[in-house]
Amino acid sequence: MSTTALPTSTSASAILGRQAARESAARTYARSLPIVPVRARGMTVEGADGQRYLDCLAGAGTLALGHNHPVVLEAIRSVLDSEAPLHVLDMATPVKDEFTTALFETLPPAFARNARIQFCGPAGTDAVEAALKLVRLATGRDGLLAFVGGYHGQTAGALAASGDTAVRAALEGGGATVTRLPYPYAYRCPFGVGGPAGARLGTRWTRSLLEDPKGGVDRPAGMLVEVVQGEGGVIAAPDEWLVEQRELTARHGIPLIVDEVQTGVGRTGAFWGVGHSGIEPDVMVVSKAIGGSLPLAAIVYRSELDVWAPGAHAGTFRGNQLAMAAGAATLRFVREQGLSQRAAELGTRMLARLRGMQRELPAVGDVRGRGLMLGVELVDRTGTPDELGAYPAAPELASAVRAEALRRGLIVELGGRYGSVVRLLPPLTMTDEQAEAVLERLAESVAAASREATALSGAPAALDRHRQLVPAARSGGAA
Repeated sequence: MSTTALPTSTSASAILGRQAARESAARTYARSLPIVPVRARGMTVEGADGQRYLDCLAGAGTLALGHNHPVVLEAIRSVLDSEAPLHVLDMATPVKDEFTTALFETLPPAFARNARIQFCGPAGTDAVEAALKLVRLATGRDGLLAFVGGYHGQTAGALAASGDTAVRAALEGGGATVTRLPYPYAYRCPFGVGGPAGARLGTRWTRSLLEDPKGGVDRPAGMLVEVVQGEGGVIAAPDEWLVEQRELTARHGIPLIVDEVQTGVGRTGAFWGVGHSGIEPDVMVVSKAIGGSLPLAAIVYRSELDVWAPGAHAGTFRGNQLAMAAGAATLRFVREQGLSQRAAELGTRMLARLRGMQRELPAVGDVRGRGLMLGVELVDRTGTPDELGAYPAAPELASAVRAEALRRGLIVELGGRYGSVVRLLPPLTMTDEQAEAVLERLAESVAAASREATALSGAPAALDRHRQLVPAARSGGAA
């Protein structure tokens, strides 16, 4: 039998071409970031073409310590060298015990004393599904309270709780009823008032729905919330508002589920996002950075909710020993090295610099964030501002900024309601010099894309060609 040899070229263009020919139309990052990483250390990524990049995506927040951190590599090697089993389903192992201990050491103390953990499938969305399943079983109720702009994954239940209608379109009509609530978004406040007043109105609306006998909302199985909406545009909830949501849910016997998939492990300047407000959730959803760059997801919840029968929730790949070893090493390193505090301090300095950029560059409508979870919202100043002074979003400009940044050796991604927010999720180990390089390259990219947009604004045909070249935005030591 004759066989046809597969192409073997390892050039970046050849690899990208084969990817486009073989992989599904659902691929995302590969479209907007057309590079082929071959080596990486810390915040630096080297492509197959030899160009070096500063990575401000960090595996969508997965790489708390950056690429190939020594403590992570050592933890993985130690498991491999020990000949420990790598696949154990949900059986107990020393590696798993070490990870669970390290995780519980980081939780709010009162919560940890009364907590249970369920390991789920390997992705954060699997843990969200587990959380929803748990509270429905524990309460005997259906329905869910979720928030406009929320993002919780790509499986059916998680998508139903997310706010993006485009990605939910194929699933409408199935699953439990989700009641969508307003999330405090000062720059584009749905109530037109902004600031603390807008957040208070949001709480008032939720209270009215729950307490008005003709509000039309049955008491739900749970409320699902992010402390900072990541894909939603890097929108941090005020601490006071989170306290109000905790009080409301406790008063009405509604389990509060906090999605800490992206905000956890020091990202926001506290080890867990709930640490800023001091609230204790009923369920925490954790993934991404807890696996030290490898797939791992779990829910941690109050023991009173532990009503599952044996086998009621399972999954083949919930015992990832390499991820647990890497995760335990990461959790302890972040804690012992004070990287949460480092994220808070460096994030505050970067936010101040970004606000300076906002004053200098008209295309920057708003900058915001918490810790090393930062966002720059780009706007169209030729449009008409709303009652709060916010100009229309500029998703095409944001796509152009992402492309300009890549040309300058900076990897960023987009998010936000209209795909117009440039998101920065650098590793917690980023140096001051790297932070400076990131800010400089980003400012140059915004300026260059703005000049190009201005030059094209009077030439419709040229603008059409430009749009075809710029990938569509997602509906999510210096190198």
